[in-house]
Amino acid sequence: MAERKRDYPFIPTSFFRQEYELTHAREYLETFAYALASFSIPFLFLHEQLLVGTAVNAALILAALNIRGLRILPIIVLPSVALLIGGMAFGINTSFLVRMMPFIWLGNAALVWSIKELYLEKKKSKWLALGVGAIGKAAFLFASAFALYSFGFVPVLFLTSMGIYQLVTAVTGGIVAFGIQEAKRRV
Repeated sequence: MAERKRDYPFIPTSFFRQEYELTHAREYLETFAYALASFSIPFLFLHEQLLVGTAVNAALILAALNIRGLRILPIIVLPSVALLIGGMAFGINTSFLVRMMPFIWLGNAALVWSIKELYLEKKKSKWLALGVGAIGKAAFLFASAFALYSFGFVPVLFLTSMGIYQLVTAVTGGIVAFGIQEAKRRV
């Protein structure tokens, strides 16, 4: 861990933590699997925001538990890129997603950070880390969408999409991720 942390002094130490040690090959395999899932799921279930959000948040939380360092970035970024490429998530308003993407990335990073910092680094309850991360992500995305809406940069549709839906999908994604992680540990 020290060698990697030294290479990236601007990244919090918690980003180099894993719930349990994985071989490098296994870590790269899981990184690829979570990145593939976070990119492809929005294409498969474009109109099902609750299903897509839950699956993407599960991938984000699994990545937080298992992936170290900068390898987690594709999992943070790819879901919104897939929605934009797919072009149907917000119907005719999909082009406005470009204005929200940096905020979505920061919201995803905040969720990942809360799991890594509170659960893996500070050894707090994983449920506390999930709650803090889900509330933080939802509040940040809603505030960002509200600010952009107030200035006329996004339509009102983004207020609902970036509000309660984010909280619900982050919590349900966390429940799914913790279940998968427990099953992985047993195998």
